[in-house]
Amino acid sequence: MPLLKNPLGPVLALLLLVSLSAGADTPIAVLDFELHDITSNPGVAEEVRRTASLKPLLESSLSGKNGYRIVAVDADVQRAASHGFGYLWDHPDEAALLGKSLGSRFVIVGRVSKPSFLFVHFTARVVDVQTGRLVEEFVVEVKGQQQNFSGKGVENLARQIDAKLQTVARARPD
Repeated sequence: MPLLKNPLGPVLALLLLVSLSAGADTPIAVLDFELHDITSNPGVAEEVRRTASLKPLLESSLSGKNGYRIVAVDADVQRAASHGFGYLWDHPDEAALLGKSLGSRFVIVGRVSKPSFLFVHFTARVVDVQTGRLVEEFVVEVKGQQQNFSGKGVENLARQIDAKLQTVARARPD
């Protein structure tokens, strides 16, 4: 163990351990995705069900990555905090307050925008609970039969979110 024989070895070893555990338990709250369907036939039950399936897919995609811990969000608590469609989307400071009450470090506010029957956009805004500010917005376009590509679209979204959160963790550990 030449590192420990070096006078700075124990300090370097401690720094290495701290840097490796910086994201070891990062609590993340994923809110229910909102459906913004502006097609000529909005609110189709199938589309509403598909939108409801995105939150658990995103939670599952993130839960095994880099020590993220998914924080449970009660639907009634989210509804009470939202004050209506798009409120938490438009007010990251309010999303941060909700996240803080849940013990979360980050909150993901999701939206499905459906401007056409041919494609949808899965959009996620990551909010830093400590600052109350938007970290970044991520968009994935899904074309074709959305039911076949929803899982892949959410996995792509999770990869983008993970990459950004790793950058944030390296820049400013908790």
